[in-house]
Amino acid sequence: MTSPKATAPETTAEVRERARAIPEAAVARLAVYLRVLSGMVEQQVTTISSEELAGAAGVNSAKLRKDLSYIGSYGTRGVGYDVEVLVSHIERILGLTRKHSVAVVGIGNLGHALANYGGFPSRGFPVAALFDIDPDLTGVPVGGIPVHHIDDITSVCAEREVSIGVIATPPQAAQAVCDRLVSAGVQCILNFAPVVLQVPDYVEVRKVDLAVEMQILSFHVARRADEAAGDVVNGVGVDGVVIRP
Repeated sequence: MTSPKATAPETTAEVRERARAIPEAAVARLAVYLRVLSGMVEQQVTTISSEELAGAAGVNSAKLRKDLSYIGSYGTRGVGYDVEVLVSHIERILGLTRKHSVAVVGIGNLGHALANYGGFPSRGFPVAALFDIDPDLTGVPVGGIPVHHIDDITSVCAEREVSIGVIATPPQAAQAVCDRLVSAGVQCILNFAPVVLQVPDYVEVRKVDLAVEMQILSFHVARRADEAAGDVVNGVGVDGVVIRP
């Protein structure tokens, strides 16, 4: 860590330029660091070392320091990182100082859960609109927000300045919903439907496929079981105990 220096605050243009240089994987880790640091703020922790933050975030110290170098925060030697200052740096680079509004499309089991999730508004992502194709759901409040028909996506999203759309529909409906969101000016989409969406270059899509994640976990379970079976065959038990014939 370097010694503190008096520097002028970065301009918005400088922040944007710095953000463009951050690798995608580092962006994901910055979000994890922010979650950890926000918890530290709630616990009234004022400073934290790179080792402590790395351990809480599940990364090594070298990777953490590299990630934080992208946002221009190097900490103070012998002291660590100022927690509130680091939170401010990360929030600015992640665009969390801007106003965001979220729309959820598809109010089935997953959509209901997302609409009622308290973690969104507490982290700066209030749900502003809900949509579904079922006319029986129209006007029904979910999480305190009335459900609109999907035919109203364009007008409601434009009126409420929705910046992030969440698609929780069946796969066959996802592309049409995506098209409506894009036509309403939504440029960031979180897609839970198991399909690849076609969008203009200026639209960012993040895909969450829970079944794929389960399959990946299945692979790791199977691999560990095979390794354990191999150890037994080779005379070594699961806990490293030598098995003698």
